Amino acid sequence: MKTILVTGSNGLLGQKITEKVLAEGRVSLIATSKGQNRYPIKKGYEYAEMDILNPAQVKVVLERYQPDAIIHTAAMTNVDTCEAQKALAHQLNVEALQTLISLCEEKDIHLVHLSTDFVFDGLNGPYKEDDAVSPVSYYGETKVAAEELLKSSNTNWAVLRTILVYGITNDMSRSNIVLWAKSALEKAYPIKVVNDQWRMPTLAEDLAEACLLAVEKEAQGIYHISGKDYMSIADLVRKVADYWSLDKSIITEISSASLNQTAKRPVKTGFVLDKAIRDLNYQPHSFEAGLEIVAQQISLRD
Repeated sequence: MKTILVTGSNGLLGQKITEKVLAEGRVSLIATSKGQNRYPIKKGYEYAEMDILNPAQVKVVLERYQPDAIIHTAAMTNVDTCEAQKALAHQLNVEALQTLISLCEEKDIHLVHLSTDFVFDGLNGPYKEDDAVSPVSYYGETKVAAEELLKSSNTNWAVLRTILVYGITNDMSRSNIVLWAKSALEKAYPIKVVNDQWRMPTLAEDLAEACLLAVEKEAQGIYHISGKDYMSIADLVRKVADYWSLDKSIITEISSASLNQTAKRPVKTGFVLDKAIRDLNYQPHSFEAGLEIVAQQISLRD
């Protein structure tokens, strides 16, 4: 059984990987994050505090646990925060990865890195893995820089690019578009939603499964991992309203330009999933099936 170390284990994806490992026992897990463990179950895996901006601490943790593979989920992912705090974004999204690459080269560790559809400009989506990257935000730039570090490294690596991840954990410290839309509509808050951006939203459980498949199959290179349904953000929010039988009349469609966001967003991303389906046996849920899984988890939590 392989030993995997997960960075950012307190985040949504990190917690879903922990949940999956505990349920299925496919690998031995070392969960790491900055600060204390926020996952409610503490048994069945190891937890180590690890700040990815502290190279000495990272080295100590890797030497203690000797993982076969690392799933690197920790990152600054808020697009506007990256634009406003470029130095910190570069540290978290590029320099921290370089620390891991150096240690993985030295210790022959397979490195699975999470990336994003924001490496593309959104003019020609859906995209294949070998399409040219052209980011329109600093967040996207840091993710392209990270991918380039891996390409020029001497370690075994896989990049999993993903899109608009949604799901729920016990301690939802951060929201996502599905939970935000559901909450606002339940409170009958009028909401404005962009109708000129298209995505393929990704269930967090699907992405966690892809991470484990990449480790188990010792995947090499870039893979596109998302949901299989292509929709505008406005359509996504309407689907959330329909699923929970909420009032769609309080949804106002607007253009991206009217939001005055700090960072620019790509217009139409989306992925061609053929490679992941073929090589990893990746099988994403439909968006409606994903909402059903989220609804079941909310009912269990309540």
